[in-house]
Amino acid sequence: MSIERPWLAHYPEGVPAQIDVNQYASVAAVVEEAFERFRHRPAFASFGKTLTYGQIDELSRQFAGYLTGTLKLVKGDRVAIMMPNVLQYPIALFGALRAGLVVVNTNPMYTARELKHQLEDAGAKAIVVLDNFAATLQQVVAETHVQHIVTTGVGDMLGAKGAVMNFVVKHVKKMVPAFEIPHAVRFNDALSQGAAHPLPSVQLGHDDIAFLQYTGGTTGVAKGAMLTHGNMVSNMLQAGAWIGANAKPGEEVIITALPLYHIFSLTANGLVFMRLGGLNWLITNPRDMPGFVKELKKSNFTALTGVNTLFNGLLNTPGFAELDFSRLHLSLGGGMAVQRAVAERWKKVTGVTLVEAYGLTETSPAACMNPLDLTDYNGSIGLPIPSTDVQIWSEENQPLPIGEVGELMVHGPQVMKGYWQRPDETAKVLGPDGWLHTGDIARMDANGYVYIVDRKKDMILVSGFNVYPNEVEDVVMQHPGVAEVAAVGVPDEHSGEVVKLFVVRKDPKLTVEELKKFCHDNLTGYKRPKLIEFRDALPKSNVGKILRRELRDEKKSAA
Repeated sequence: MSIERPWLAHYPEGVPAQIDVNQYASVAAVVEEAFERFRHRPAFASFGKTLTYGQIDELSRQFAGYLTGTLKLVKGDRVAIMMPNVLQYPIALFGALRAGLVVVNTNPMYTARELKHQLEDAGAKAIVVLDNFAATLQQVVAETHVQHIVTTGVGDMLGAKGAVMNFVVKHVKKMVPAFEIPHAVRFNDALSQGAAHPLPSVQLGHDDIAFLQYTGGTTGVAKGAMLTHGNMVSNMLQAGAWIGANAKPGEEVIITALPLYHIFSLTANGLVFMRLGGLNWLITNPRDMPGFVKELKKSNFTALTGVNTLFNGLLNTPGFAELDFSRLHLSLGGGMAVQRAVAERWKKVTGVTLVEAYGLTETSPAACMNPLDLTDYNGSIGLPIPSTDVQIWSEENQPLPIGEVGELMVHGPQVMKGYWQRPDETAKVLGPDGWLHTGDIARMDANGYVYIVDRKKDMILVSGFNVYPNEVEDVVMQHPGVAEVAAVGVPDEHSGEVVKLFVVRKDPKLTVEELKKFCHDNLTGYKRPKLIEFRDALPKSNVGKILRRELRDEKKSAA
């Protein structure tokens, strides 16, 4: 099929149409180049402690030695990492990848049921877990194939003050539920044991799996997207080509508030900025907004990635507006729609445009990105990045003309190999020709800019008219009395469904009547909410994405 690529004419200066995917054989080759090139530069900082590229090289070598020399794991074995953003994460991550193992990123907030499913589904043989979450592991580990457990405390890499921090976290703040895992090895002991073994020599190629990245937990049973070394290297080079012209190698300080176990943070912060010799400033608990703002004050940051709720939260935190934004040149939003009201306020406060990008776990994740020299928020997810084709397809799987609304399809070297041991699920989203069904409804304009209209499954049908929650939420967020909003469809005997809003107020005096009038003035009849409910908080995923499904399910069970 011939593909029109109107976006190429609108690429930022210096961004190539294609990247050379054969530049590196594996993710390990990329990180080893960074270790060599930026040996004495700071790589990761957390709780006042900074590790250089050289130190991460040495420590990850030791961890690789432990995994293969002590534990006798072999290429392709799966290792789960269940930690928030602490210094142990990159050490374990790069150690496992250099050993030729497959990393299974595990959300520390998982319930015992979710954790058991993931460990069992992945067939993980080993896990590294932060003490705070070990009690959950203890409940299910006997029912999995996990043979080796490494436990670690928040302060384990922080030197002398680390022991004090571990004591406070456990005994004063009571953040570590009691657990007993008799055969577990402490992280620092694993490093000591690993130091006795050489870095294993493993041949890795583009087809070898680097990550089993679990997804779909909000839409059913979580599935492991098989992201190969080729997928990850491609996306690193694609995003790197886009960001690189705007970045200064060896001088960037990227704020890593989204957890590194999330694909957006893992690729953009952990890998793209690592290849640039940047410093990843780790935020362990971004939900503590006052603490987060204090860290920003210390960091002299140049770049920040996040989801809409994170940017919104910062804007509503006292002290944020007074920070020094003089070095900030990149604010990148993804993971969920960036709302116009948040983007406009961000620009006003920081002087920097909040640039929206789009991706999926299944695309490693970046697929589209706005030019970084964008002067203002444009409501688009941007242009397809190098070596990526995007089309809008009809229900009959036929490409639609420019401007038509249909399903967003993606093709490129960053598209996953498939879902781990789920050929049935893979076949639903990945065609034999490599086109990926995203499940997102979108349109493309004449310049190649893509606009997400909504998720297929979130669409609300009012009297036969499609209502897209994103649009309604975007409008409602422009009301100065609204802090957060979610729009869902609820059953209605007259129109099939009607729009219901769940709103967290910024102004405690805001009334239902006032908000309904605002919607009346800004939305056509069938899009206007018939029901509005005020809440103290909205349900969110581990990265702060508002979970409309939970609100919908709540309504169904109450009906």
